[in-house]
Amino acid sequence: MLRVGQKEVDAIAKVLLSGKVFRYNIGGECARFEQRYARFLGVQHVWMTSSGTTALTAALGALGLGPGDEVLVPACTYMATAVSVVAVGAIPVIVDIDDSITISPDAIDEAVGPRTRAVIPVHMWGLCCDMDAIRAVARKHELLVVEDCCQGVGGAYRGRMLGSFGQAAAFSFNYYKNMTCGEGGAVATSDPNASERARCMIDCCNFYWTGRKEGVVPFLSNGSRASELEGAMMNAQLDRLPAMIRTLRRQKKRILAATAQTGLQPIRAHSLDWECGTHVMWTLPTLEQAEKFRELVGGTICGKTGRHVYTEWDQIFSHQGAHHPALNPFTLPQNRGCRKKYTKDMCARSLDILNRTVMIGNHPDRKAKDVAATIAKVKAAARQVLGVGC
Repeated sequence: MLRVGQKEVDAIAKVLLSGKVFRYNIGGECARFEQRYARFLGVQHVWMTSSGTTALTAALGALGLGPGDEVLVPACTYMATAVSVVAVGAIPVIVDIDDSITISPDAIDEAVGPRTRAVIPVHMWGLCCDMDAIRAVARKHELLVVEDCCQGVGGAYRGRMLGSFGQAAAFSFNYYKNMTCGEGGAVATSDPNASERARCMIDCCNFYWTGRKEGVVPFLSNGSRASELEGAMMNAQLDRLPAMIRTLRRQKKRILAATAQTGLQPIRAHSLDWECGTHVMWTLPTLEQAEKFRELVGGTICGKTGRHVYTEWDQIFSHQGAHHPALNPFTLPQNRGCRKKYTKDMCARSLDILNRTVMIGNHPDRKAKDVAATIAKVKAAARQVLGVGC
């Protein structure tokens, strides 16, 4: 949680005292946030959900993905990316990241098979995927692009907001994200048909309160709508977001510039001027050096974050895709021809990169003296680990 204060308290109190906590209110907080966030992203439609996972699931379902389809996901992402694919009845195919710690466009190109219908680029830890290259590969293979922006809230790629590149996108607003209402998420799209299907994925009974639309046939789905309390908090959070992201970017650039002569290798950035700036990362030459560097700077090794590494996705490896065997996508006859074999070493290149990469987090409330102290610590660690004078 980056920053929460009296503004959020007042916004929630106003909703509670009004007695209008249900999201379907004329001029309500959820609707206001959805309209504002759509403008912020530069897309036509945004719909709030109960979480980033349900947002991803709604985005995939909105595009008609399901049994018989493969969806490419990166080896480094929160497990929810793969979970959402299984939730719509499709099969996730895990592909390598590259030295940017995001999905490799070359790996996408190589992994496409006859049943591959979509790819999910994940803007992991606030980093931008190479969207130009990814979209070029997607066009080549006629793949749908669903952006996972759950960890990229507020970021952009070459001046264009993350979440506006694919046919649909998903965001998370849980406790750890750049904007938060504790939990929550949102689907974004500019496709009117996908928008209506996403609304049905989120709340199959939405037409009872918003009216039926001609030509739209609702289908059943699990409910994942947000409440007005979440909408109120998100409106306050959206007011804070742009300034916080600018601060994080400046902080990251200051650290990178000050440590440029240390011999440390920063990860490759696709859009340093526009990404979120929430983390600074360096890839060390060896596993041993990465561990030593981590000990000295107090950071985290990317490969040891558990749920963010594909090797820890237990239910995917064991093909436990539903509560009942008859509903398990891994055993559905439509998925018989899909690639479902997962091994711990299938993305060995990704594991090597992740296990040699150390990240330290930034924060918008960090004082200049604290950033200076971090820089001094990184420099000292680099001298000790790499033996380079700085």
